[in-house]
Amino acid sequence: MKKIIIALICLTCLSTISNAQEKLPINVSKSSIKWIGEYTFYFGGHDGFIKIKEGHFIKSGDSITGGAFIIDMNSITNTDIKHEKGNKSLVDHLKNSDFFDVKKYPLAKVNITNVEYFDDESMRIKANLTLKGITKPIKFNAIPNYKNKSLTTKFKIDRRAWNVNYKSKMKDGAISDAIGFEVTLKL
Repeated sequence: MKKIIIALICLTCLSTISNAQEKLPINVSKSSIKWIGEYTFYFGGHDGFIKIKEGHFIKSGDSITGGAFIIDMNSITNTDIKHEKGNKSLVDHLKNSDFFDVKKYPLAKVNITNVEYFDDESMRIKANLTLKGITKPIKFNAIPNYKNKSLTTKFKIDRRAWNVNYKSKMKDGAISDAIGFEVTLKL
């Protein structure tokens, strides 16, 4: 009887170890989020970067199965307007309450809920994005680079779903409801 109990304990311990999850912190100084906002009725728009405050992937076995990332909305920058006054004006506008309202909502969050792998080594990621206190599901494809310990993706969201409701007073200057993101995450 003792041998059976010991064997069951060992089997339970081995099962727990084999299902163990590893937390892999990302290198925030080497990771980036580029945002892209475009005009609705003509080519062009604005772009810039937002810093990741902290984040990690969850690894189970040899696969990424989850993760969580916190984005510092106060860090938003603009890279396409070279004139200092115009650049500052746009950044201040983006931080305002009709856009990201960073005084009230200084952080955004992404929580990966599911990862599906494909034969070509790309993956489909499902996650929850919290922006302006509103959490909605998003999904996007991503490409891991195991040699460089990185993951890249591009995706768009409908900003209205997160109450980012700015409307231009000029029809020809209207901005798209979509906000694009180009993300590189490195370990």
